Parts: sequence; structure tokens; C-alpha cells
Amino acid sequence: MTIAVIYGGKSGEHEISLVSGAAVARHIDRKHTVVLMGITKDGRWFLQDDAELERIRGDEKAAFRISEKTGTEVSVMPGMGMNAFSAGGRTIRIDVVFPVLHGTYGEDGTIQGLLEMADIPFVGCTTMTSSLTMDKEKTKAVWQSAGLPVVPYVTIRRTDMLDSLVYDRLIQHAVDTLHFPLFVKPCCAGSSDGASKARTPKELSLAVMEAFHWDDKILIEKAVNAKEVECAVTGNAVTAPADSDVEKVQAYGPGEIVLTHEFYDYNAKYNDSDGTRIPADLPEELLEKVRTTAVAAYKAVDASGCSRVDFFYDKDSGNLYLNEINTIPGFTAISMFPKMCDYAGIHFTELTELLIQEAVQRYRAHAALQTSR
Repeated sequence: MTIAVIYGGKSGEHEISLVSGAAVARHIDRKHTVVLMGITKDGRWFLQDDAELERIRGDEKAAFRISEKTGTEVSVMPGMGMNAFSAGGRTIRIDVVFPVLHGTYGEDGTIQGLLEMADIPFVGCTTMTSSLTMDKEKTKAVWQSAGLPVVPYVTIRRTDMLDSLVYDRLIQHAVDTLHFPLFVKPCCAGSSDGASKARTPKELSLAVMEAFHWDDKILIEKAVNAKEVECAVTGNAVTAPADSDVEKVQAYGPGEIVLTHEFYDYNAKYNDSDGTRIPADLPEELLEKVRTTAVAAYKAVDASGCSRVDFFYDKDSGNLYLNEINTIPGFTAISMFPKMCDYAGIHFTELTELLIQEAVQRYRAHAALQTSR
């Protein structure tokens, strides 16, 4: 098969995508042909030379670069299936797309919708699930309706700031019910962009302003004295047949974030190679609870392909809370998702093959559905 790895993108996680994308392409089984498509920070798509693939294969630490040569601009034609992509007037036949685009314009349903309209198999969650899970508030609402535990929170929308009485009431409600310290975060940003911790009213005001730079809706959450625990999940929550090893929903891990920073921020996630422990330092019965809850959370949002489900374990109360779900988790050398799968015996090349095969099977199941009378 010919696999298109798409990386880069317009989000604040562009540089991380260059690292994750390179790791994925490096570990796709050599029986497949790999085609590279890079998306610049301003959203333009370019077909990359074969030499770029050979360069990153020859250097385990190399990140992708994006060449912007005239005549290599990529176009996508809806409804054309495996012939949907073209560059320089030439059709590029693609069997499966492997998007490695973190955050907005990649993990939020935008590219998933484009690929569904193009009618081509792709790795990862559907448009609906990708869009839903990018919004932390809506994800919490779905999990709450499924009876799953989430960290207590208050939502503030940009429109609330137009009325000082409404805004002040929401801020006071957050302080009165959640109590300092508090975490403030954008609803639809990734890698802790715009997130900060507030211990005083002044810090809370500054944190709210920072979060609103990244999104039009923000969350104020109770700051739990927590272990940060993560669990990898693969499979198809909607159509997986009982006898399918490829589509069966399975959890791997969990692992624990060993904090060497104030909280698990962007720097800790992508630059701290000593910040994780697998398995997490928890009793076996609690490790199993994390796994079963991760699977339940994955199924509640109809996830497919893969996700990393993040938890807080409250060291004071012993409660376990769902934090968020990442439908295109990091694939860097220090990222938790591939490390947890590797610990469970699913090595990187096996993992990419599993995800590619799941994408094909999900596409076939969807293609068999009736679309008109």
C-alpha cells in the first residue's frame, strides 16, 4: 500500500508535528510506499521529495522539514478516493492517509472531514469524534452523561466578558466552589498552550486573559493534588467485530508523569526525557481501574484508531478523574503513547501497521453502509 504521512499544520504544535511525523514515517513497515505531504504554518500543502524520507530514516533524531517548491503544491479532489491527491498536474495514488497533525486544523475534525469527503481511508478518529474531543467542555459533558468522573469545572465564554456582572458572577462561582489554586485552560487548544495555574485573584485574572488568547471558550478547573496518569487505547469503539484483533478496543499502560515542572506543560511534554514512568506507581487494582475507565471513556466518544486518555489521581482523596483525551497523541521519542504500547509488547512498527489496518477496515465497514434509496 501507499501511505501518505501528513504533518506540520497551522496549529501552535507545528514543530511537534514535524518530530512526531518523522517518527511515524520512520516506523512504517518498509513493505509500504511512504509519500510525504507537509503543511506550512500558513496552511499550504506541499509534496515532499523522497530524499526527505531517506534523510529522517538515516537519523533517528531528525525532525521533518517542509520544502515549498513551486509545482509541488498539493490539491485534494472530493469524491475521488485513492486518486483524490494531485501535485504538479500529476495524480498521486494513496491507499491510506496517516495524519500526524496535533491541535487545531489537524486534531479537531477539519482534516478528517476533508478526507471523508475525499473518500479515502485515514488513521485515527472520525470527523465527529475528532471535533467533539477537541472541545474539553463537550468531552466532559459526554463523559458525565456516561457516568464517568471528571474534574469539577466552570466554563466561561468570550460573550460572558461583554457583561461585567455575568463575568464577575462566573469568576466568583469558580472561586467559591472550586477554591484556589485553580487551573485555567482554553477549551480547544493542545499541548497545554494557554494553560496556567492561579493561586490568587490577580493570578486568576491574568490566567483568564492568557487562555482567551488561544480560544473563545475557557475552563476553570479545581487544581487537584494529583498524580498525572495516562493510558493508551487503540481500536474501533463503534464497529469492532468480536473476532478482530485489529479493531478490538484495547488499553496499554498506564504510565505516570513524574513532574519536574510546575505542571505538565509544553516543555515537560516534549523536552523532558526523564518525566515519565511506566507502569505508573499505583496498586495493581488501581492500574486496572485506569485501563477499564480509559476504555469506557474511549467508547463513550465513539473513538477509533488510537487515543491517549489522561487522568488525575487525587493523592488526597484517592479519587480518579478523567482529564482529557488526545485523538492524535504525540509520537516523539519521549511521547507516552508509543512508550506505553511498546511496554505492552506492541513495538512502534507493529503499532503503525495496526493503525493502518484498522483504518482500512473502518473504511470498508463505512463504505458498505447505504447512503441513498
